[in-house]
Parts: sequence; C-alpha cells; structure tokens
Amino acid sequence: MNKKIFIAVLVIILIAIIGITIYLVIGKSIIKEPAPDVIPENVISNSNETQNDVKYNNDNEVDDTMEDVMNIKVSINNEEYIATIEKNETAQTFINQLPQEFIMNELNGNEKYVYMDNSLPTNPLNPEHIQCGDIMLYNNNCLVIFYKSFNTNYSYTKIGHIDNFPNLEESDSITARFEK
Repeated sequence: MNKKIFIAVLVIILIAIIGITIYLVIGKSIIKEPAPDVIPENVISNSNETQNDVKYNNDNEVDDTMEDVMNIKVSINNEEYIATIEKNETAQTFINQLPQEFIMNELNGNEKYVYMDNSLPTNPLNPEHIQCGDIMLYNNNCLVIFYKSFNTNYSYTKIGHIDNFPNLEESDSITARFEK
C-alpha cells in the first residue's frame, strides 16, 4: 500500500513539473501584457492630460482651427460674465450655434440646467469635482451651469468655465444668454 501512495505522489509531482515547464516555455508567449494607458491620437479629449496637449480631429490631423483661449459672453438675468471655453469638439459645436438664450431651471441646490433642442457631440468624463462656474453638458443635450463646488460621480463633457460666478440658489430659474 505504501508503494502505491509513493508512486501516486511521484506522478503528481511529475505532472506539476511538466505543467510548470509548459507554462514557462509556452504560456508566457501567449499571455499579453495590458496595453499602456494612452489616449488614442484620434480622440479629442476635454481633459488636461492629453498627449502633449495636442488636439486631433476625426481625420487624425492636428486641429489648429481653435484659438489658444476662446471666451464668450454669458448674461444671466442681465448680469454679464465672461466664460473661458474648452478646446474640444463639444465646445466648438456649441459656440457655432451662438447666440442662444435659455430659461434654465434649478436642480439639486447646486446647478441650473436646460434640455436643448439639438444634440452636441460628447466625450463624457467623470471630473470627480465640480467647480462653481463650470459649464457642462450632461448626456448630449442637457446644458448645465454649476453655481456651487462639490464632488460628483456623474460624467459630463466640459464646455467651459465662468470665473467669479455668483450663487444662484435663490432663483428657481434664470435667463441665460450665450454670445460669441
């Protein structure tokens, strides 16, 4: 009986050695390493972490049609502000549709929003933290202006930012006019 157990143990050890040898010789060559965390060159990103801060259009060409800094005028209840616009396809499409005026409604005690009649291209990312004055697109047609800073789990496409933006909590709705 002891001889049968000894032979069984030897067979198990032999199988393990053969398995390890096969893995070392063949297995490593078929196991692929994960791809590096690189943004493809044909993706227009609204993040500040793009490759060399160069923007590409859908034809994989450098998009040099956007100025370094683009500002628009935003009037809210007849008070004028300047918004700095992002260098992305969504913001450019939005600017091309200006001037526009919206009645924007209150939501969550931190934002005013409106569902626009038309859709814009999107590249939604979770910013993790919203800044007071951020102008964002939720989904493809919901324009949002945030008047409070807070952390978020939602994804947006950033359009721009208004510096020194006031707290609009006291208004149920606002009239917002966007102009070039």
